[in-house]
Amino acid sequence: MIPHWIYTLFSFFLGSCIGSFLNVVVYRVPAGQSILYPPSRCPKCGHALAPYDNIPVFGWLSLGGRCRYCKTSIAMRYPLVEALTGFLFTLILWRVGLSGLTLGYWCLVSWLLALALIDWDTLTLPDSLTRSGLVAGLVFQVTWGFWQTEHWSGALRSGLESVQGAVVGLWSFELLALVATIVLRRPAMGRGDIKLAAMIGAWLGWAQVFVCLFIASLLGSVLAGGWTVWKTQGKAQDGRVSFRAESPQIPFGPFLAVATLLCALWGEQWLTGYLQWLS
Repeated sequence: MIPHWIYTLFSFFLGSCIGSFLNVVVYRVPAGQSILYPPSRCPKCGHALAPYDNIPVFGWLSLGGRCRYCKTSIAMRYPLVEALTGFLFTLILWRVGLSGLTLGYWCLVSWLLALALIDWDTLTLPDSLTRSGLVAGLVFQVTWGFWQTEHWSGALRSGLESVQGAVVGLWSFELLALVATIVLRRPAMGRGDIKLAAMIGAWLGWAQVFVCLFIASLLGSVLAGGWTVWKTQGKAQDGRVSFRAESPQIPFGPFLAVATLLCALWGEQWLTGYLQWLS
């Protein structure tokens, strides 16, 4: 019997390798470049990286955070993304166990990380990732339904539930964006967020879409409120205090990504507990 720590080590290593690839996706997709060619290279001098320089986390540490050839500083974000992906893969393994569901959630968290980082950098969610993520969710649900029931009826039922989740996610966020735009008198949600909601529904089902929305809104409100308090400057003027606060554009995608991961791992328990509390 293989010790559990072997699976843990493997999941972290696999996740960090995927994280290395995600760094490429996050850099190249917004720029309209191919994610497969050319191979990884220094963005400053253009020199192709050796295989041993591409070892996740350790490659950056061995180079001292600098390019081997031109000595340009390499951002710490690269090894952090690799380590974070490895950690999330391991967390999913610990939470779900070794099963087909683990493989599916590894794919889901990879899409979510790429989308969250791109949205944080560019305030955009590329259609190529949200659409492919939605298709991947449909395929996974059909496959998982067949795996569980060993019959095509189970695959069909899971596929229909996935489509239903995507439609509910799309329509609910469309409605939310419309209401928020009317209330705030300015666009309150991008089209990319709405498409991401459809992707979330395809992976997790329609009920989890509303849980994700609640969690993401709560996280976003806390961060926005904290930012406002931190940036607010009080000045005494004629015995009164005036406040001036900046209103930065905060992308919603990263909060949706965090909420989706939480719902994937604990959402069913939260929903069950809430329904029991209501009854």
